[in-house]
Amino acid sequence: MPENLSTDSLKPPDPDEQDSLRALNRTPHPYHHQSEHLPYAADRFDVRSANESLRPRPNCGNGTIKSPRSIADAYKESSPGSDSGTEADDEHFLKGLPAPKTKLHKGLRGQNEHLSGTPSPMPSPTWTGKEAKDYTSQPVARQQALGSRILGAVRRNKNLTQRATEAGIVTCLSWIVMANEQVQPLVKTWKRDFELLGLIYTSLLAVYPVRVAIWGYRKRNPTRSIPLRLPANFDPAPILWPPAVTLCVSLLVATDNPAVILPNMILSICTWPQQIIPKFELESAYDSVHWALTCLPLVWSASRQNAVRVAGTHAFVSNEEMVLLYPLHQTLCVVLHHLTTTSLLTAELQLFSVALINVLILASSPQIYVLKSLLWVGGLGMLVTCSGVIRSGIILARVPKWRFRKVPGHGHRPLWKELSKVFSWRRIKSEFFGSMREARMDDVGTSDDEVDYNQFKAPKRTQTLGTALNSTSKGLDGRPSDSRGFQPSGLARSQTLSYADNSPQIHHSHTSSGRKKRSTSVTLRPFLKLTYTQAVIRKWLYALHVYSMLGVVILGGIRTHMQLVAFRGKDPIGWALGYLFGDLPAFRFQVVNANLERWICLPERTQDEDKLCHMGWVQHVRHTDFGEANTRLLLAAYWALVVIVGLVVVFRLQNIYEVDTRRKVFHFMMVGILLPGTFVDPTFAALVLAIVLAIFLGLDLLRASQLPPLSKPIASFLAPYVDGRDFRGPVVISHIFLLIGCAIPLWLALAALPRSGSGFNAGWEVPTREVSMVSGVVCVGLGDAAASLIGRRYGRRKWIWGGGKSLEGSLAFAVAVFVGLAAASIWLRVGGWPIADERAGVLQSARNAAVCGTMASLTEAVLTGGNDNVIVPVVLWTCVKSLAI
Repeated sequence: MPENLSTDSLKPPDPDEQDSLRALNRTPHPYHHQSEHLPYAADRFDVRSANESLRPRPNCGNGTIKSPRSIADAYKESSPGSDSGTEADDEHFLKGLPAPKTKLHKGLRGQNEHLSGTPSPMPSPTWTGKEAKDYTSQPVARQQALGSRILGAVRRNKNLTQRATEAGIVTCLSWIVMANEQVQPLVKTWKRDFELLGLIYTSLLAVYPVRVAIWGYRKRNPTRSIPLRLPANFDPAPILWPPAVTLCVSLLVATDNPAVILPNMILSICTWPQQIIPKFELESAYDSVHWALTCLPLVWSASRQNAVRVAGTHAFVSNEEMVLLYPLHQTLCVVLHHLTTTSLLTAELQLFSVALINVLILASSPQIYVLKSLLWVGGLGMLVTCSGVIRSGIILARVPKWRFRKVPGHGHRPLWKELSKVFSWRRIKSEFFGSMREARMDDVGTSDDEVDYNQFKAPKRTQTLGTALNSTSKGLDGRPSDSRGFQPSGLARSQTLSYADNSPQIHHSHTSSGRKKRSTSVTLRPFLKLTYTQAVIRKWLYALHVYSMLGVVILGGIRTHMQLVAFRGKDPIGWALGYLFGDLPAFRFQVVNANLERWICLPERTQDEDKLCHMGWVQHVRHTDFGEANTRLLLAAYWALVVIVGLVVVFRLQNIYEVDTRRKVFHFMMVGILLPGTFVDPTFAALVLAIVLAIFLGLDLLRASQLPPLSKPIASFLAPYVDGRDFRGPVVISHIFLLIGCAIPLWLALAALPRSGSGFNAGWEVPTREVSMVSGVVCVGLGDAAASLIGRRYGRRKWIWGGGKSLEGSLAFAVAVFVGLAAASIWLRVGGWPIADERAGVLQSARNAAVCGTMASLTEAVLTGGNDNVIVPVVLWTCVKSLAI
């Protein structure tokens, strides 16, 4: 054995680890592969990978040393992948081809995966050893090592430039927010809190390399005096974006309600990476140090004794509730990761958890109450009532048809017998209340190759004393017998003794050659005892349970919660009928004639026609000429027409253009839907987006559960429009992220505006409008589509850090955003709506729009640790709101 190979690197993995690795390698689903990075790089380092990097490679004969790892690294360097989601620029040519034909279903995984996505690789220690000196003593090896160091230095410099640019974007974004005139009083009030918060966070980030260096000296001999190495794929997104976005958005929303600052300050501490927090509990669900850090803002606010600020801060949540924000956030991250696995990156997971908690604890408007009912009441209801059934349905859907138990004979059993077999108490007891002893026995003796579990075995044969003494091929009476001494016929024997059978035993855990068989999963094993007919019956029973529980959750949970908190005791169905059809004379007559006015809310007739003239001619026409309810019907009909036309265009282009171009049609559909219609009735648009988001999530849950009859049609419809990011996890995120990117800026803009309205429509009107309401659709619908279409065809000059993004595509993104913001501003002024915050002139607004477009374009080009359909619209909304375009 060569001396430069350590025994640790040659040590084979455990048999269980071999089985798990083999199962992952054999899977056809790419999202089943786990991440190679550890979840906490500060605490555990892969020594085997370090030894592997120092291992010499065989010479290829031409003076170079090649290996599969180096080839893969070279490919990644030439065309690095992007995790930004939409690939809104000139992508690799393979990504532009139509989606490959793969299995239509992707279910939730049952393994213990790492945190969602690839965690940000933190600085790690470096070591030296005897093998490195021997390896670099050869001339060819020294030349190869020098070339590798040069390439590594170039790659690291490009990466540092990209990350420095990303940090600069976050800094500029924070400066733009604090420069806002309405935010400055809040910043002065909370100045000390923000300073202490920044000091603690900066100190933890600065101390982390020292901890890594100390760990390196304690474990091994470092290569240099400062044993620290910055990985080439270092991504600061989990460090920068969740805390910064949380604080910036909370400051802008707090201009109308200062109560949101303190809870979001605590949530920003909750999003700090766990690697930088010193730990005392190695195996604990919640880190006590991190939990204590989240309580520090409560201590600061109590010591300040600012009565005005404390009264505003505690308008929604108490101190006891804010103390529990950290465990709530951690638990929610675990649940979201379990549901989405690798579909969400770490920064996205943190941001979505913070957004859901804000909806839960800070909801104050009827629209957010509806969103809260749909996401929290509906989500928790389905999680509690259907999680086990959906998990069983996914496991059952993964069992191939040939693996089920064979039915003896050729006839089919009656349906009632199959149902009685499925619901037998013995089967239910063995599946759900089986003992641990049985589970351990199954783990040892069951293999994937076994189909029949031999539930009813024949009694063992015993050899008599005579057959034991006479081992010839004839019986006692001279007649031939079989190889085990049993005669085919003869007189009954008496006084026989049982004799132990010494014939070779069949080992079910190993093959005939001695190789260990792959063991079947414990969760999969009970379903292999079913026949195919029983499996089909069980699938439909699972589907019946899920659909019935979905109806119960909608009608019993969501409807009741909306009635109590969003509609002031009015039934949601009756409120919706009056909200949409209340201005139709025939409908009003039928309601009054049937005496249903207590259930269906009818809007009041306006007598003063000039009442809303000060709000612009569009609002006047909407309120006086058409009626508010009729206007909503017209908007709904217009939106439905746009969707139908868009789908027809997509189907026509299906065989002509690649998948990315066809997907951009949906982006333009969102522009046609929201850009002209949002200012007409923003609260109605926000309500529709919330309902459509809940429908998308519900349909994707049915698709991922693989239950009949809706799973296959939904998967077949989405298959031509998915990309590589959608295959990373069970959730198809493209259409969901597109909707979220358009909806979040509108929801945030409405959260910062006062409300109006009377009667049952109280809180469902806003007296002013602002351009930030449509910043999401401008970013996703215009900017992203323009960057992709222009960058693919005309992109020649790449950004210095690589990644596939071109300068031409980024310029197209900035120009499209500028044009979209200008069009929205013109439409806002032509419509005559009162503007919420109008402080700038035309030239200053144009300059601010150019700054916003540049910031959004640069963020889209630099961002790799999050989906640009979500983070970039929030960044653009922050800039537009702060600069008051």
